[in-house]
Amino acid sequence: MAFAGKLSKEEIVEKVILENYDRYYRLAYSYVHNEADACDIVQNGAYKAILKCQDLKQKEYAATWVYRIMLNEIFSSFRGRDLVSLEETEYEEGIEDAYRDFDLEAVMNTLSGKDKAVVELRYFEELKLEEIADILHENVNTVKSRLYRALRKLRIELEEMDYERAVQA
Repeated sequence: MAFAGKLSKEEIVEKVILENYDRYYRLAYSYVHNEADACDIVQNGAYKAILKCQDLKQKEYAATWVYRIMLNEIFSSFRGRDLVSLEETEYEEGIEDAYRDFDLEAVMNTLSGKDKAVVELRYFEELKLEEIADILHENVNTVKSRLYRALRKLRIELEEMDYERAVQA
């Protein structure tokens, strides 16, 4: 982050939040499946990040630090309540072409919170394994194990759904 030396911690955190707001929203939405809840999570995360920006130890890790706050906010939103199931989520009419996406979303919801986070951060947010390890406060090898285990589970679940669909046809 080339601008890190010239800006204050608060300015850096604000810049990171503004530049990545859509990413944070997509990540939150992928967990809660509700626009209002996803917005609340991102707004609460942004508030906490700005409020605690002086706790940021190294300015060059601001993006990782904010991601961690957003994930913590997402996970804390689930404490004391159940995850939203796919059946409870309303979708727009006329999206037959997205049926396969619904399968992926349903399968993604079968993963544990951290396994789902690893897959989303790696493939949807295109972060490096090292960045994911920093965000989750885990060893890179642990992140790799989570990723490969989650991908194996996703593949098995999708194959089972395809088989069930073929049997029903």
